[in-house]
Amino acid sequence: MRRLLLLASAVVFVDTAFYAAITPLLPHYVEELGITKSAAGLLSAAYPAGTFLGALPGGWLAARAGVRPTTVLGLSIMAASSVAFAFGESIVVLDAARFIQGIGGAMTWAGALGWLIGEAPSERRGELIGSAMGAAIVGALFGPVLGAVADTVGPQPVFSGVGVVALGLIAWTLSTPARRPAPPPRMATLLEALRDRSVLLGVWLMTVPGLLFGTIAVLAPLRMDELGAGAAVIAGCFLVAAGLEAIVAPVVGRISDRRGRRAPALAGIAAGAVVMALMPWPTEAWQLGALIVLAAPAIGILWSPAIATLSDGAERHGIEQAIAFALVNVAWAFGQTAGSAGSARLADATSDRVPYLLLAAVSALTFAALRRAR
Repeated sequence: MRRLLLLASAVVFVDTAFYAAITPLLPHYVEELGITKSAAGLLSAAYPAGTFLGALPGGWLAARAGVRPTTVLGLSIMAASSVAFAFGESIVVLDAARFIQGIGGAMTWAGALGWLIGEAPSERRGELIGSAMGAAIVGALFGPVLGAVADTVGPQPVFSGVGVVALGLIAWTLSTPARRPAPPPRMATLLEALRDRSVLLGVWLMTVPGLLFGTIAVLAPLRMDELGAGAAVIAGCFLVAAGLEAIVAPVVGRISDRRGRRAPALAGIAAGAVVMALMPWPTEAWQLGALIVLAAPAIGILWSPAIATLSDGAERHGIEQAIAFALVNVAWAFGQTAGSAGSARLADATSDRVPYLLLAAVSALTFAALRRAR
């Protein structure tokens, strides 16, 4: 399990690092390419949109062909798309590269995480999910640093390097033994699982942090830029935030194994409501930076109980864990895309306050419904 956990952690680390690298670069592309806030939101949303499209095919491929070939295919797509992004000189090329990288990310997550959880004992599921999510969050921590370096030295050497690292991960994946894939589930079994309350709850609890983080990832750096903060400062805020989130994730995973999934889920939803209600009001860069630092570990409480809840429901119906992670990808990608592109468009039409306060209300309603649920 340790070797498999290290491999899965390395895969999601690199994937999320490339994904998160765009955050401090958004002001650069707004200035360099002359794009609007809505176009910046679309650039940020291109990756989760690709993940949304590739999620179910990635889960099906992992269940049918095996988790190792699916992981290798996803890493190959990551390598090619990172090089394309490195040399892209128009918003169309950059959008397309991130969209394709999102498709690859859907496959690497379904393959690597489905591989890990499929081998894990159920009593350690939350802990292992938390550990892998911790690695993903450290990747999100490293991503803004990667973006700040790209802003300084140029995207070509930085994102070409991501492609080289992806090739190294392919070699590591091919050298790791994997079990034979189980027969894919019947459609009736899948439909029955999709009606399971645990599965539906897990899907929604994955969608909510996607919405919140997607909104913050676009609106917060652009607002900090307006308040006078540079790329290095923006990257530093997201760096510290992701570091705290990485510390929280494994702890929450262990708590969800021992105390149940509901309590940490309630805590994460409540924290998300408070954070989003506060985000529109800072008038100084340091105030908004402090909120960003607090937002990530607060909202990130949701990741482990959400994934474990969905995974538990899938296991009860005999569904391959790769399929469960395909649903995780669908839920996250939908939330992240709607948060990035939808909130940016809404903010363009109104103000930043509207999407922030709307999502605070969504979080509060989710908390009330979950608290009343049996």
